[in-house]
Amino acid sequence: MFDNFDFSASFRVFPSGVILFDFLFLLIAIPVEAYILNKRLKFDKRTSSFYAISMNVFSNVIGWVIFFILEPNNFFDRYKSQLINFLLYNRLDGEVYGGIVFAAFTTFFGTLMVKFLLLRLFIIALSNPGEKKPEPEPEDTILLQRKSRRAHRTGWQSTSLFTTTLIANSLSYSAITLVVLFRLFARTQSV
Repeated sequence: MFDNFDFSASFRVFPSGVILFDFLFLLIAIPVEAYILNKRLKFDKRTSSFYAISMNVFSNVIGWVIFFILEPNNFFDRYKSQLINFLLYNRLDGEVYGGIVFAAFTTFFGTLMVKFLLLRLFIIALSNPGEKKPEPEPEDTILLQRKSRRAHRTGWQSTSLFTTTLIANSLSYSAITLVVLFRLFARTQSV
């Protein structure tokens, strides 16, 4: 049955570099985002790591699904050969830089929205609905009002989910961009 099948031919086109760099990007993004979730939302380390892993893996899968849905579209015909050259052979032509910048912005804001929605979904799904917050005592109410006034004075310390997701996504994308720039710099120095 497999007498005439050449197994090495099917692995020549396998994008192992893309898979390894995707894994590297996840290894960079998860600790950065877990740290931000831990510090800004006051989650414990285990919970913030769980949320960061879940957000990044799900958004990664959603991103690849969207890519494979949009890739056969005729809009990408002029970029198709350039994309294949870049993904498989790490070569890039000079005329696609505008498309790369547009794709980077679209990817950033799309990922931001997906991660924000996933974080909200995870918090809602994993919270205990039967657990009610205890009613504060009258003395506690005064202390809470004082604390809320102090927190209101320092408005930059907002702990909203969207702001935290924006900061975490920005820092992880910055770290990934540094790795990509280091890779490009190392490649140009070796040539």
